[in-house]
Amino acid sequence: MRILHVLDHSLPLHSGYAFRTAAILREQRALGYETFHLTTPRHRAAATSAWTPRDASAASETAEGLSFVRTPFTAGWRSRVPGLGPYVDEMHATTARLAELVDRVRPDVLHAHSPVLTAIPALRVGRRAGIPVVYEVRALWEDGAVDHGTTHPGSLRYAATRALETFVLKRARHVTTICQGLAREIASRGIAPERITVIPNAVDTGAFAFDPARDRELTESLGLQGSVVLGFIGSYYGYEGLELLVDAFAKLCARRADVRLLLVGGGPREDALRARAAGSGVADRIRFAGRVHHDDVPRYYSVIDLLVYPRMPVRVTELVTPLKPLEAMAQGRLLVASDVGGQRELVRDGETGFLFAAGSVDALVETVLRVLGAPGEWARVRAQARRFVETERTWKSSVARYRAVYDAVLGPGAASVRQNAAAIR
Repeated sequence: MRILHVLDHSLPLHSGYAFRTAAILREQRALGYETFHLTTPRHRAAATSAWTPRDASAASETAEGLSFVRTPFTAGWRSRVPGLGPYVDEMHATTARLAELVDRVRPDVLHAHSPVLTAIPALRVGRRAGIPVVYEVRALWEDGAVDHGTTHPGSLRYAATRALETFVLKRARHVTTICQGLAREIASRGIAPERITVIPNAVDTGAFAFDPARDRELTESLGLQGSVVLGFIGSYYGYEGLELLVDAFAKLCARRADVRLLLVGGGPREDALRARAAGSGVADRIRFAGRVHHDDVPRYYSVIDLLVYPRMPVRVTELVTPLKPLEAMAQGRLLVASDVGGQRELVRDGETGFLFAAGSVDALVETVLRVLGAPGEWARVRAQARRFVETERTWKSSVARYRAVYDAVLGPGAASVRQNAAAIR
């Protein structure tokens, strides 16, 4: 079976989106699928940002053994909705590039991964070529725009993006998504449950050693020796609640002299976060490591005693599950997380980690103190966290769910048709 994936961006850029994509493609190939990969002009925009300079003009690119066809950006089309003109240009460019690729590789299925800027071109080309479209929702575009500050509920732009999302959901042959929260939201828009399949986020357990020894060289270079280290690894977005974490850490320092805070990553809230730390009164106990190479991330996990994920209670965090807590659990790291809906799907309080009331500084402080004060429970929780990942959240088991999705959209007799087509090719 030939699957043509349409993507927002991909490797070699490093993001949760790119890592999920790479895992899906590798596992699908292990299952015997032929996969082809197209990115929209949004990959070019991401690749030329200040923190990831790259030559984004190439027609194609190979990264970590996977080849991606790129879409050049062409301007000219315009939307009647203010602010949407560039997105319309992107979709027209993607449609043209996708049509060329479809003529060349003759896929059985078009698999578009959110946002809708990938899905609308896939629907257009799929309709013309008679190819079914699967749409994968990793987040809802209108919610992401709100949380990144580019729009607000009640605006014309918000209404337009929400309408586009619903339009695509109703017209895709099948919808996949990453968690139950998003599945419920999709169903609420009139999509039949039998047309929705959850393909949850997962991890490659082989890439993470269980309870790794602390990296002594890194510990010393960060000045963390002899300390109990709280930490966060990820992107600095407002909904992550990192400023709340700094406020809670300042209160923790008044009750424990041995704690330190390590923040690894970067993003839109970095300046505000650094300012919050500078004014906390405990800035000397806070370490900013900045962005680190993906291959070095396990070293930073190893020096953290307790991972903290203080996501704020907003729509996107209630609906969407993060990936980082799974990485922590795969390594048997202790973690504390706010009880937003997306994290409740992953963390079983007192079994695989610990939850606290989202948005509450005091609740975070008390939960951290309770965990640090009960070292006798740590080994049990670490082992159960690793077991949860091994039994329920590996990429092999997660990606295997696509088989039923593809068979459903191709219909009865599709297997024999594919065999005949393969013989002709």
